[in-house]
Amino acid sequence: MFRLWGKIVKDHHILDDMTVENGNYALSDEELVRDAIDRMCVRFDLSHPIWLAKNRKEFAARHRTRFAADSFIDPISFDYLEIQMLEDINMP
Repeated sequence: MFRLWGKIVKDHHILDDMTVENGNYALSDEELVRDAIDRMCVRFDLSHPIWLAKNRKEFAARHRTRFAADSFIDPISFDYLEIQMLEDINMP
């Protein structure tokens, strides 16, 4: 089961969070992450963040990354959106 935790943080406090689970083993890891972010953006009412090189490196190395204001086209009212992989088992 693939699980990704997303949280919106402002002034070191979690304003909102959610966990997305996906058991579709036919999807690639990248597709699983994109699906989870899509679902989070709908739930949090956000535009989709832009994956910068920094985000790719962080997520590959630590299975987590933060999206600050420079990752969004629209203004945000929080400090950052952080995503963290909780479980990555892409096989039955």
